[in-house]
Amino acid sequence: MPIENAAVSALHPMPDDWQRALAVVAHPDDLEYGAAATIAEWTDAGREIHYLLVTRGEAGIDGIAPPECAALREAEQRAAAAQVGVHTVEFLDGHRDGVIEAGPALRRDLAAAVRRHRPELLLTLNHHDTWFGTQWNTPDHRIVGRAVLDAATDAGNRWIFPELADTEGLAPWPGVRWTAVAGSPHPTHAVEVGPGIPRAIASLAAHATYLTALTTPDQDPHTYAHDFLNRSLHTAGTRHRGRPAVLFEVFPH
Repeated sequence: MPIENAAVSALHPMPDDWQRALAVVAHPDDLEYGAAATIAEWTDAGREIHYLLVTRGEAGIDGIAPPECAALREAEQRAAAAQVGVHTVEFLDGHRDGVIEAGPALRRDLAAAVRRHRPELLLTLNHHDTWFGTQWNTPDHRIVGRAVLDAATDAGNRWIFPELADTEGLAPWPGVRWTAVAGSPHPTHAVEVGPGIPRAIASLAAHATYLTALTTPDQDPHTYAHDFLNRSLHTAGTRHRGRPAVLFEVFPH
């Protein structure tokens, strides 16, 4: 996901008085295009990060049928997460890659996940219509990002989806304090990164089948990941003190 190169003078440091985070995105690889560099450094510091994928990315490779593609991409996502110290990776059922539907069913599934994991911080991907100006964002990203923002409050309200407590034993969790949106065209906060960059590169490169389909058969996934992430993180750094960084739009709750 590209990062706009423009001068911004007032990006804040990310809040750091938290221990547990849940990262919720639409597809395998969504977190690897930048956010994983921060996640690697957070797990090194002893913070607990879990991943939740709304789909298995089964519609992401034109030459591979969805059932086979889903298995491949799930395995690559688990390998990618392990590179940055994340060992809990869950996938929702009932939401199809490319045609995720906004509505109560998705909100309920995400509220249930928030109640299970009880995070203080939620992470997700750009929910805005565009990336930067004219580059249109996909429906899956827009829908999931907005649903994550809704889930932060849905999870804490006992009268929204009361069956989660009544039949599934998931008590309300009002403890989400922030949702941080990676790749937003309107960043408010920045995290400087350094030691996490090599592991983020390895994390993106773990999506070897997908990256090969995106590029060319002779493109080495690790080289692609190295070049893309170094370029993106350094470009983001031009908006924050000139150092490699991951930028977030942070919403307090």
